[in-house]
Order: sequence, then structure tokens, then C-alpha cells
Amino acid sequence: MSLPVPYPEHDLEKAGYGTGRDENSLRNLLCHMGRQLHEAGWLSGVSGSLSARLDATHLLITPPNLAKGFLQPEQILKAALADESETSSAEERLLHTACYRQRADLHGILFATPPHALALTLANISMRSCVLPEAVILLGLVPTAAYSAPYSAEQREAVRLLIAEHDALLIAHNGALTAGADLWQAFLRMEVLEHTARVLHHTAQLAPIPTLPPHEVARLLTIRQQRGYWRQGDAARFCEMCGVC
Repeated sequence: MSLPVPYPEHDLEKAGYGTGRDENSLRNLLCHMGRQLHEAGWLSGVSGSLSARLDATHLLITPPNLAKGFLQPEQILKAALADESETSSAEERLLHTACYRQRADLHGILFATPPHALALTLANISMRSCVLPEAVILLGLVPTAAYSAPYSAEQREAVRLLIAEHDALLIAHNGALTAGADLWQAFLRMEVLEHTARVLHHTAQLAPIPTLPPHEVARLLTIRQQRGYWRQGDAARFCEMCGVC
């Protein structure tokens, strides 16, 4: 199922961002996504990284140490998925390649620092809960990995294990990662993640956060399955956290 495109102009080809997976379109789209994340306030300074699977052996990824909201297509890096060389400039790439090697269905990955989602990790408020229908359907139960140094081997291993069964995850004190069948789907997941986190943040200041009753969650999970968002381990997770057993 293709998701709607969050872009004010409907003619993406005319706008120069394309909808295919050719290299030129993906370079433009990565730059566009970087601007979107920057303008939404989900990136600061030179933080974050974005990538797209180009083909079976290569990916395109934003360069380190540059502001992602101001990139030009020629600045996007092309790298081999099999390259595991450990250098300071390769740390961001290795995080992304670990995800792509774990799941062949992923073609777009965003790592950002959305402030409300990040704040929830500091306040120890979990997003592994059934609160908003859209989040249950599109994101499932969002786990939080323990803090580890940015782009370190420890962080890569934690993300690799979680991405196997999740499309969105948080890293305590650090940020959020979303993945999808393409960059647009990864972007929409980041948008739903931060919106949900903002609602949880506001609600927590007013009252205990209420969750949906199990019978309503069961209806949402049927939609989740129908739309192809069901992931390995979902049945056990929703039974444990939301009572849908």
C-alpha cells in the first residue's frame, strides 16, 4: 500500500524529487527530506542522518558533520552496503547498513532528534502503549533502546536487533529512527511518532495517560495486518502491553 506524500505540490516529478528509485531522484529526495526534518524542528545543528537503498549493493546517505536541511544533491554520498570499514566518517553509514542488511524490505531510513519523542526517553515515559489509533496501526509498539554513544558499535547492535521487528524505535537521550519501504513511508512514520509523543507529553501534564481498551485495539490490529504493517513478534507484544491475547 502506498502512503500519501506529505508535499504541497502534487507533481513530484515537476518539483524535481521524483517517485522512483533512480539515483538522481533519490539524491533530490534525500535533500528534500533533510529540509523537511529541519523545518519541522526534528533536527538540530548537524545531527541526524538519512539514507535510501539504491540497489542490491549500494545506498545513498547524507554526509556527516553537515546540516541536513541545507544539502545539495551532489553532497549525498554513495556507499557499498557490504563496506564495514570502521572509520570516523563511516559511523553513520554503518548504522544504516546494519538496518538494511537486517531487512531486505527496507528502502528508506531516517535518524532524527524530534524533541517530544526525545523528551519522553528522558522522562522514562514509554511509547510501548496503545493510546492513539494511528500510532497503533502505523508504528505498533515503539521500543526505547538504552543509551549508547552516538553511532557506536553498541548503538548499531541495539538498533540492528530492534529493527528486525519494528519500523520505529527510540534511543534514550539520543533520538529516533524510522524505516520504511521508501523514504516517504519512513518520513510519515517519523511524523506520526513525534505527533504521538507530543500528545503523550501534553497528556502527562494533565492526567494519567489513558490507553485504549483491548477490544478496540484488536480492531486496530486487524487494520494493521490488512495494510501490511504487521511485524514478527507483534502478537506477543500487543498481548503483553495492551491485553489483546
